[in-house]
Amino acid sequence: MSEPVPTTCMRCAVGCGHLQHGADRGYGLAGISGDPAHPTSGGLACGRGLRETAEPDGEWLTRPLVRKDGELMPTSWDTGLGIVAERLAEARARNPDRVAVLGSGQQTNEAAYLLGKLARGAVGTRRYDANTTLCMASAVTAYYDAFGSDAPPPTYDDIPHADVHLIWGANPAVAHPVLFRWIRNADGRVIVVDPVESESADHADAHVAPEPGTDLALARAVLARLIETDRIDREFVAEHTEGFADLVAGLPTKREAAATAGVSLEECETLAAAFEERTLVYWGMGVNQSTQGTDTVGALIDLCLATGNMGEGAGPFSLTGQANSMGTRVCSSKGTWPGHREFSDPGHREVVAEAWNVPVERLPDDSGPGPVGIAEAMADREVELCYAVATNPVAGLPDAASAREAFSDTFLVAQDAFETETTRLADVVLPAATWGESEGTATNMERTVSRVRAATDLPSGVRSDLDIVGAIGRELAPQSFDRPPLDPERVFEELAALTRGTPADLSGISYPRLEAELAVRWPAPNATSAGGYRYHEDDGWSFETPSGRARFSVGTPHGVPEPADEEYPLTLTTARNADEYNTGVRTRTGALEPPTARVHPDTLKDAEERVRDGLVAVRSRRGTITARVEADDRIPEGMVWLPIHHPAVNELTLPETDPRSDEPNYKQCAVGLLAPSKPVDRPAAVGDD
Repeated sequence: MSEPVPTTCMRCAVGCGHLQHGADRGYGLAGISGDPAHPTSGGLACGRGLRETAEPDGEWLTRPLVRKDGELMPTSWDTGLGIVAERLAEARARNPDRVAVLGSGQQTNEAAYLLGKLARGAVGTRRYDANTTLCMASAVTAYYDAFGSDAPPPTYDDIPHADVHLIWGANPAVAHPVLFRWIRNADGRVIVVDPVESESADHADAHVAPEPGTDLALARAVLARLIETDRIDREFVAEHTEGFADLVAGLPTKREAAATAGVSLEECETLAAAFEERTLVYWGMGVNQSTQGTDTVGALIDLCLATGNMGEGAGPFSLTGQANSMGTRVCSSKGTWPGHREFSDPGHREVVAEAWNVPVERLPDDSGPGPVGIAEAMADREVELCYAVATNPVAGLPDAASAREAFSDTFLVAQDAFETETTRLADVVLPAATWGESEGTATNMERTVSRVRAATDLPSGVRSDLDIVGAIGRELAPQSFDRPPLDPERVFEELAALTRGTPADLSGISYPRLEAELAVRWPAPNATSAGGYRYHEDDGWSFETPSGRARFSVGTPHGVPEPADEEYPLTLTTARNADEYNTGVRTRTGALEPPTARVHPDTLKDAEERVRDGLVAVRSRRGTITARVEADDRIPEGMVWLPIHHPAVNELTLPETDPRSDEPNYKQCAVGLLAPSKPVDRPAAVGDD
């Protein structure tokens, strides 16, 4: 094997360091292992990250394709890129918002930055998303509400100092195995809040199982219990927060809220008692992906603020899904301009326009809709071209059948390393580099930036995301984009300079510094600084709100958007399998088998006459799929559990979104079980997280 090349794993957002070996002969990776020198992971790595990097399954894309007479046919790069640039320019001339652009948390910082520059600067569209709206938007919105800025206050350094690890609506044992190992190896107690008895709950000291979709009610019940028993940190609340009285005035009683959540008062006390100690509160998609997502995250932050659980070993810690979701939040120009510059601030728009050498009036003055809103605009014929990069929206959006129809009726450009449901529908397919072939940086969930490196040359016919986006941008705005091939280091320098002086300052990070230190946490305003716990310095707390104080939220519980009823008597939830991720394109071997539906034995007994050869049809108001059925008493009665990775599952899910964050309600919808007509024999699709 060749000499090892250090890199960052691009599987989940823990940000583990890898050592990868290029093949001695030919193309590809000969091996991969954890990097003991990497300061984030110290040599730890999970099997999924290693396997999906070195030996991914799925059908590789190897050359550009263009649809002719209904069929995708091979073409040259010049022809494929020429068609894309011409169609983008024509749509932009009619109205920039007739173009939709969809990115991904699987891109490097550099590629995500350049795609945002193309969408916002070269095209000027509002209809752009970097994929974070599908997984992290509710957490982002709540962080802004509470602290005036995005990203978690704690870091990995706080994990060994916590007395209690409260894991709420997340399953890091499956989704973030290395992080969960750190939690288990720490001395603190582990408490899991999840309707399902998850793999994380297997290792917990306590497990509280609320009714699906009632997390906000449960968090309010816990706060009411803390107030009732005078376990509020009155000094912290008085000196460093505002809005507590308004929150208390609208708070439901603990009995009312606990009854809504379907938990006992004793279980409320278990959770309340945790906040008497140093508690880290982790949450994930079970909280975020809800029409009450922003309010629920706000309620978890409220618990930390009310009890003074801020600082070393404590605080609200969102668990990010995709490898570079945090990076896209900082650099992609989706929710903010680079560096968390606000869209609503004309001064920030002027800074960005000057840096990009584009007219300031071309830049949108708001962040636009999320992916669900973009798909709805496509269905209404308000979008004529969609450019999807490193994402699979035809599979990943809720109510996938409607999404598929909308994408089918739009001129679709799909850029990916693998064949997906989206590339199969595309009018132009652009084959892109994958892990082990790409250069750049990534940012993990605790704000740490590290290098992504190539260990093998690109195969003939494939180009990097950076060069593909750069080539299209060069045609649309030649004054703003260099001619490919592009140097990732120069792109990072441009990005870092644009963040100078912002809350997410990367200007002190450089490729030479990353070469020497391997990983640096932002904010890093100079070449020797690095971020720690946010909002706290030696002279005390200072939040990025007008008053300098953290703000309590006032959200109150309401029901799920689609409760079970006589026709659809069960509640569907979607979650992760241990060996899959996103829409599962890297773990598909041969023909897709039906997904496995896990159902409580008593629920299954009521439906046993509808099971045929181990198969059952799961039906919602949006579609019906065939699934293998498995009796599992870890699933509560009345629930059907399906894996989010299988490309059929989103045929069922609900497109309702959080009114503040635009994040879809993937986690609860009403379903029923029917006798299957026949197994599913075509690939369908499921969500980027």
